[in-house]
Amino acid sequence: MPLDHSVIGVESAPHERTWTAKDTMLYALGVGAGTSELEFTTEKGQRVLPTFAVLAAQAPGRRLGGFDPAMLVHAEQGFELHRELPAAGGVRTTSKVTGIYDKGSGALVTSEARAVDLDTGDLVISSYSSVFIRGEGGFGGDRGPRDSWAAPDRAPDHKVTYSTYPEQALIYRLSGDYNPLHSDPEFAARAGFDRPILHGLCTYGVTGRALLHAVAGSDPARFKAMSGRFSSPVFPGEPLTVSIWADGTDVLFRTAKDDGTVVIDRGRATIG
Repeated sequence: MPLDHSVIGVESAPHERTWTAKDTMLYALGVGAGTSELEFTTEKGQRVLPTFAVLAAQAPGRRLGGFDPAMLVHAEQGFELHRELPAAGGVRTTSKVTGIYDKGSGALVTSEARAVDLDTGDLVISSYSSVFIRGEGGFGGDRGPRDSWAAPDRAPDHKVTYSTYPEQALIYRLSGDYNPLHSDPEFAARAGFDRPILHGLCTYGVTGRALLHAVAGSDPARFKAMSGRFSSPVFPGEPLTVSIWADGTDVLFRTAKDDGTVVIDRGRATIG
């Protein structure tokens, strides 16, 4: 069954989501925060990691047509924060598919979401994402826009390395992403992996922590936006190094494994 192009531009019904202080602490633990980041992992003066915005703005996925879910991978993710997130709160989100692009070996499906405060209706989060569905390309469609991102011709201003842990995906999944690709060896094998891989959004959250501490002074109120493309899988237990180039409020970054394999490419962030 081919992908359903009629869903493009159709806004979803509003979806409400609330979260507790426990949820935001669990998220912080899931992306590797620990005893050196107690303002995110305990209730004393608790603040929220900015990348939690991606989870807060998630809404039920739109049915795109018939395909093997093992062939779907998260391709890109971006968000803009219009105000700092509270430790406990709630939003109302609407979303829509913005494009289905033919990449030959697969299809790239792009989406956007807007999350507003439950009480005031003020915009809190704008979120942008895409998924790549292997085997669903070749339908003769537009290949989509090109990105002109390029790393500066100089050494990074900061390089931050964080470890991940063998059990990282099992902790991160408790924030709501129970895709068996990250926990079930048999399902992972169907997708072509010899063991479960780390959630892309966990890698994204680890990267966001590096950016927060390196260029935002560990202050979530200064962290305005972040985006990047997932370019290679990460296995739980692999260390991640974030290379960061800062130019005023505009930041470029790239995340790689120890062997140099880039896992998040074309990274951009805005720091206030």
